[in-house]
This record gives sequence, structure tokens and C-alpha cells, in this order.
Amino acid sequence: MAGNNKLIDIYIHKTLLNSDALHNYILETNVFPREHPCLKELREMTENHHGNIMIVPADEGQLISLLVKLINAKKTMEIGVYTGYSLLSTALALPSDGKVFALDISREYFELGLPMIKKAGVDHKIEFREGHAVDLLDEILQDENNKGTFDFIFVDADKNNYLNYHKKVIELVKIGGLIGYDNTLWSGSVAAPADAPMNDLIRSLRDYVIEFNKYIAKDSRVEICQLSVGDGITLCRRID
Repeated sequence: MAGNNKLIDIYIHKTLLNSDALHNYILETNVFPREHPCLKELREMTENHHGNIMIVPADEGQLISLLVKLINAKKTMEIGVYTGYSLLSTALALPSDGKVFALDISREYFELGLPMIKKAGVDHKIEFREGHAVDLLDEILQDENNKGTFDFIFVDADKNNYLNYHKKVIELVKIGGLIGYDNTLWSGSVAAPADAPMNDLIRSLRDYVIEFNKYIAKDSRVEICQLSVGDGITLCRRID
């Protein structure tokens, strides 16, 4: 009987740790009460947008904000902006003279969140650049003065280019600086059998995410930590 009780306890423990109820507890207890009013307005606006699956979760935004403050970041970059929840989280955490370079293939969605960014009084910290991020990164790298100067870089764009982004941003982030890669658990598909049922989008990019995860795990230039926050975020601290 004691053995059965132990198995039940383990089952309940694992079930709760992966439950929506526990995630909602975290949000309601620790995240939403401290969420900036403009972040809340931006989140609620984005939840009604047809592309809302792309928004960074509020608890991940809170993590990004804390990381930016912990490393005293002043010069940062975001690749993949959407409506700007993580961008606003970063801008609010930066000092008044901080800067975040925001790269996105289209300015359309950024414009939706811009009124909230302006209301928060941090639009002067943001330099938006429109275009393919790979090309924009090449332009930034052409200036030798940019290399090794970024404190924090957050990547949340097309997953099939994550390896290409890494090979470029590793030159831009300074020694001791951080790179954050979003969606590295890719809806849990990275741990699922190849023939497991999944939607077309998840399946089409799953192998790219797995390839990136394997590459980053062996990259001796960085220390890494993969967290199950949101859809998975991998933090890389450049050491070489």
C-alpha cells in the first residue's frame, strides 16, 4: 500500500508541475500583479489579434526584464518583434540612456504595439529596423565597432534561421553578455517521436529546432541553460 501511495504522489507531482492550473497560479500570483499597465494593455490587445500565438508569454517577459536588470544591460537587440511585448519589457528595464535595436521583416505588427510603447515613455530607447534579419545583421557586422558590444540579444524569429542568427549574434554580444533563444522546446515536439501527431507548422520546423538545440549544446563559446518557461527559452552566456 505504501508503494502505491508513493506512485500516486509522484504522478500527482508530475501532473501538477505540467498543468495549466500551476501556470495560471504563477501568472496570477507573481506576474500579473507586477505587470506594467502598458504591458498589460499591449498583451490584452495582442490576445485578440489573429497572430497572437507569436506573443511572448507574460512570465517570459518578466524573466527578460529581470535578466536585463541583473546584467546592467544598456545595449540590446531583439530579432523578431511582432507587436512588441518582449520589446517593451526590455525597454522598460533599460536605463534612460539604454538602447534596443529591434529587427523585424515587417513594421506592420510593431505599429500595433507602438501606441503602448509611446504611452510607457520608452519609444526613444528603441531603434526599429525593417528587413530580413540575416541581412540586417550582416549590415551591423560590417561596422567593427559593433562587434562584442551588445549586452543582451533576444531571438524570437523564423526557427529555420536560428543557426544562421547564432553564427552572427555570437560576434555581436560581448564576453559575459547573454543571448536568449525563444521556442526551443517547440510545443514539446523536440521530445516527441518523429511520427507523433502534430500540426503542420510544428512539424515543418521541428527538425530545425532540434538541430539548433544540438548545436548550441556543443558550442564551447557559451554557457547555456534551457528553461521550460513559455515555449522554452535557452539562455547563452558568451565566454569566448
